Amino acid sequence: MSKTLLYGATKIDETNSAYAPIESLAAFQWRNRVFVIFADRDNSRAARQENQLLADRQALDERDLVVLKISGAGVRPLFGAADGLDGEAIRRDLEALEIGEFAAFLIGKDGTVKLKVSEPITNGELFAIIDSMPQRAAETLRADQ
Repeated sequence: MSKTLLYGATKIDETNSAYAPIESLAAFQWRNRVFVIFADRDNSRAARQENQLLADRQALDERDLVVLKISGAGVRPLFGAADGLDGEAIRRDLEALEIGEFAAFLIGKDGTVKLKVSEPITNGELFAIIDSMPQRAAETLRADQ
């Protein structure tokens, strides 16, 4: 399984495209985190990821998470509101694999890619990654006050 965690750099090189906001998902910047699932040919891994995530809707809501599933050029919001998105543009901006290959990406509220996986990730792993982000820690502190 390939898992690439992309946040945690101590110094950000703004000229590096890895730290540039994802233009096709700009509508979510500073409002939501976005988890994008690219469906595999037989949809088995994508369906497993989808079912797993949607089993804990409260946790998704607490983390301001929008979940999108992309099959071919089509975009289907699985959790949260999303209109007028272009699956081809998202695939291109995320430099995702070819159509029919499973991949999933976590986009932070700052609009940058925080995680890329080639196999479904558990809710526990995903939520631990989100909860370790500085912005999420700040949100939790504000909620406790």
